[in-house]
Amino acid sequence: MLRNTSGKKTGIKTSKNPRVKKTKAKEIITEKRKTVPPKENFKHDDKLIRLNKYIAGTGLCSRREADEFIKAGLITVNNKIVSELGSRVNPSDDIKYNGERLREERKVYILLNKPKDYITTVEDSHAKKTVLDLVRHACSERIYPVGRLDRNTTGVLLLTNDGELTKKLTHPKFNKLKIYHVYLNKTLKGRDLEKIAEGITLEDGLIKADAISYVDPNDKKQVGIEIHSGRNRIVRRIFESLEYKILKLDRVYFAGLTKKGLQRGKWRFLNDKEISMLKMNAFK
Repeated sequence: MLRNTSGKKTGIKTSKNPRVKKTKAKEIITEKRKTVPPKENFKHDDKLIRLNKYIAGTGLCSRREADEFIKAGLITVNNKIVSELGSRVNPSDDIKYNGERLREERKVYILLNKPKDYITTVEDSHAKKTVLDLVRHACSERIYPVGRLDRNTTGVLLLTNDGELTKKLTHPKFNKLKIYHVYLNKTLKGRDLEKIAEGITLEDGLIKADAISYVDPNDKKQVGIEIHSGRNRIVRRIFESLEYKILKLDRVYFAGLTKKGLQRGKWRFLNDKEISMLKMNAFK
């Protein structure tokens, strides 16, 4: 069991301004009623999405690339060229790229037990081996890693073409829990374990583990660490700052997903329950 080091509960404080007069509030509400058009005028608005988002959802390209196609006049909506960025469309519209009809592709979710020596930066043209090589025959859709694991880090990695979920799992606002099994070059001293638990200052600020403990009381070179931060190489930098070298780093948990039953280098599709839990933000 990992040692819990979290502090006292925090919350968002709210305050009310007693100086705001009720008459002013009534004035604002009345004015709002005058300016908001009738509800029926918006009955189709909830179906409209940004054109670049729709294009990216078809698997053709990224949103940024879609913007370039739009500016170049390569996209038509209902047989009319649309070149204005920020345009919105209905998914049922006839949307074409270079005269070819675009359709939203199915969403794919793959869990990989990443081996060593594979990188997750798929845009690196000089990379010899990327994680996409391991899932090349899994599906025809274009999928991408959710977050990053460096070349020498192994373990849980999610790949998907679901951009909304990717944003939810990687944005600092949501900071999903990760658990790592750390193998060190020497015994982790008790006082250093306490320092990591209480928080240490790195070049980019204070960092504190949610929990940390020895994996095996008889082998204090192995440590389990829980952390929410998504900062680059954060686990390695924590131990390097205390003059320890990580020999092996394995991510065993990410946002509710584990590599249980999955051999190194192998992958599987997420089941419906796992997908639903991720979308509902059920895991911390």
